[in-house]
Amino acid sequence: MKNAPTTLRLILGDQLNLKHSWFKTVDENVLFVLMEVRQETDYVKHHLRKVLAFFASMRHFARQLQARGHPVYYLKLDDPANNHSIPENLRHLIEKFSIQHFEYQSPDEYRLDEQLHTFCQTLPISHAVKDSEHFLTSREALRDHFKNKKNYLMESFYRMMRRRYGLLMEGDQPVGGKWNYDVQNRQKYNPRIPVPPPLCFKNPVGPLKEMLQAMRVTTFGTIDSDDLIWPIHREQALELLNYFLKNGFRYFGTFQDAMTRDSWALFHSRLSFALNTKMLHPLEVIEAAIETWQENPTLIELPQIEGFVRQILGWREFMRGVYWAQMPDYATLNFFANDRRLPHFYWDGATKMHCLRMAIQQSLKYAYAHHIQRLMVTGNFALLAGVHPDEVDAWYLGIYIDAIEWVEITNTRGMSQFADGGLVATKPYVASANYLRKMSDYCQSCFYQSEPKYGDRACPFNSLYWAFFQRHRQRLEQNPRLGMMYRLWDRFSKAEQKKLLVQAQYYLDKIEEV
Repeated sequence: MKNAPTTLRLILGDQLNLKHSWFKTVDENVLFVLMEVRQETDYVKHHLRKVLAFFASMRHFARQLQARGHPVYYLKLDDPANNHSIPENLRHLIEKFSIQHFEYQSPDEYRLDEQLHTFCQTLPISHAVKDSEHFLTSREALRDHFKNKKNYLMESFYRMMRRRYGLLMEGDQPVGGKWNYDVQNRQKYNPRIPVPPPLCFKNPVGPLKEMLQAMRVTTFGTIDSDDLIWPIHREQALELLNYFLKNGFRYFGTFQDAMTRDSWALFHSRLSFALNTKMLHPLEVIEAAIETWQENPTLIELPQIEGFVRQILGWREFMRGVYWAQMPDYATLNFFANDRRLPHFYWDGATKMHCLRMAIQQSLKYAYAHHIQRLMVTGNFALLAGVHPDEVDAWYLGIYIDAIEWVEITNTRGMSQFADGGLVATKPYVASANYLRKMSDYCQSCFYQSEPKYGDRACPFNSLYWAFFQRHRQRLEQNPRLGMMYRLWDRFSKAEQKKLLVQAQYYLDKIEEV
């Protein structure tokens, strides 16, 4: 550095946005800092691929900034000067360079927001907080939209967002006359339609992996080679976006809920890591998808584009809004008072239940599973089994490459585990083997039989499903979406009900062996 910097700007690992206004001009008085710290590798046990992806992306981002002429200070995990605490490292750098002003972008995790806010109160120099310039709503937008409402309805929020941004709109009305085509987007995979091979990159991370081992960072999951298949910079992220629009988009909506043994990616975009680290902006992804649809109206149908837009414009922004409206109390909610530990097979995939084994082993291998595998397989079982939401949160936050707390906890504790009592979801998302048989081919190769409700090899999902409703009848019976289930239960004979409950208790008692 030719001149001593006077301003220090912190860039967090999920703030890799080359389009941010910070980088429009080069200022030798501004020093950008990125850091790898044990504070972030250790607050939850992470998948090896997740840690590698974040560090590889951060290092590439630092090199890109340096290539553009920006002064950058990059603190590696094994640097002897690393205190492994963001505040302590900042304090050291501010003193080392005689910094006069400190800035950071608003973090997306509550704990980091609180930590940096507290740190700044102790600074003897001026400081400022900048927007990350990524999301399409403010932190407060959802809270204000649902002011004085008991529940948050995503559909209402989504329609507001469509109108605000004029996306898929004709005047004030939705293109095609309907807001939601979800009912057409829930088909089982048709094996006659070929699945495009997932685009996998070859980003060498051997030295990074060696550093993690040398530093004894505890991780789980596997990586087959020293190549990381996920995008680690904007150019790769754009390549993945274009690949999806060309090869997967046509059938994304139709089969977005489908599961098959033959493909771990199906027609999904797998853009969540690139989006959540801010390599891509949500609006550019949405606009690229709409442009592709408009150019290929006979190939890509309206339900496909609407389903994709809803995931990003609606659900993603909605979940972020829930997070900032409800934290920190949201992280303590446990509506069903569940208290069971997470079974061992969530960490090793060693279960006789084929659907769970497929979803978990895929997650351990790639640090990825699509939303239905997360919601209706691993999440469904955890809820039926009564696993404590803290246990479920920690697993989801650690295992998935795209898991940052603002999006993980709202989907897990809210949508998946119903721990918020219905703030996000209108009913618990639980299902018996019938759903898994309908939406996947997993049941065909399973040790258990999907149709029997009880018996030696009856699928555990069946009895656990009915036991769940019986166990929580007081809490759920008045839910208008669940009345049918209780009417069905009441039609069972007492003997039938007893058999189901005994079977469910057997599986709960032997949960480590299912």
